[in-house]
Amino acid sequence: MTEVSVEATGETVGEAKWSALRDLERKRPGLDKAAVRFQVVSEGERGLLGVGFEPARVVASVEDDGLTGEAARSSEPVGGESEDGARLRELVDRITREVGARCRVAIDESDEELRATCDGPDLGMLIGKHGQTIDAIQYLAGAVLYRGRFEERKRVIVDAAGYRARRQTALEALALRLAEQASATGQRVELEPMTAVERKIVHERLKEDPEIETLSEGTEPNRYVVIVPRNVAV
Repeated sequence: MTEVSVEATGETVGEAKWSALRDLERKRPGLDKAAVRFQVVSEGERGLLGVGFEPARVVASVEDDGLTGEAARSSEPVGGESEDGARLRELVDRITREVGARCRVAIDESDEELRATCDGPDLGMLIGKHGQTIDAIQYLAGAVLYRGRFEERKRVIVDAAGYRARRQTALEALALRLAEQASATGQRVELEPMTAVERKIVHERLKEDPEIETLSEGTEPNRYVVIVPRNVAV
């Protein structure tokens, strides 16, 4: 196990520590601040009437085991995990490390689905804007896992601490609200650009509504859903 250290300065020891901590976080996203050790090299000198000023200087260090904080525990195999489950865990762990999102990966399996759930102190980088990064990870993991084995394929889900459920709830509520707007005004309503996974959620939620229909328009990555009242020509 190695150690990562940075040195920083500031007008006070407190400012120097803060600066060092920020530098360390840039090197190790998801840093557990409680694990950082500080060494005060110099408390600094203000000098007389501002003459001879010397900044405070500190060194901040943390052990580097490839992961930090809550993510420091490795994705250990779980008893009874299938071969595909173990491969999915390895794939997602490798991909998340490459994108800089340090996390633990838990696998849940059923007859129809393999789900990899990532957990860690900072998952924003993993999820990405509108879920674009985590959707790409999900697609890649599924494609690699079942390459050449289409008939054996299960649905592969990559989640991050409940993100999928929260996003689905938000999208369904948005879809219902905008469907009511389209029906009341008789006008098309365009949603913001979404990934294919999110567009499917909107289409599925509104497919039984007799007053509207949904379409996807535009080109990737700016493709979006349009809600159209049935009495309005497309």
